[in-house]
Amino acid sequence: QVQLVESGGGLVQPGGSLRLSCAASGRIFNINVMGWYRQAPGKEREFVTVITNSGSTNYADSVKGRFTISSDNTKNMVYLQMNSLKPEDTAVYFCYAHRPLSDDHYWGKGTLVTVSS
Repeated sequence: QVQLVESGGGLVQPGGSLRLSCAASGRIFNINVMGWYRQAPGKEREFVTVITNSGSTNYADSVKGRFTISSDNTKNMVYLQMNSLKPEDTAVYFCYAHRPLSDDHYWGKGTLVTVSS
């Protein structure tokens, strides 16, 4: 099993910034993709961004230019730098990991981000 633990959520004003962290542990071999999804109140979970072991990234259009994903493979950490936050970014943010060889998907329990004045 793989354990993913998020941290860094909280309350921030519109236009502000937050940095989320995700710590991966357990059987993390062959985990080639990690990233972030989010779920706003009353909505379905949606894709935010992913990063591969080779450093390739992909972003949802709604966060391009504002959010940046990064990873530290030596520490098994993934980060999400969120700038220029908007009220519509309010959601629970979930860390995600994928092992393509066995098609295993893993999720953290989430961290709440609230953007409000």
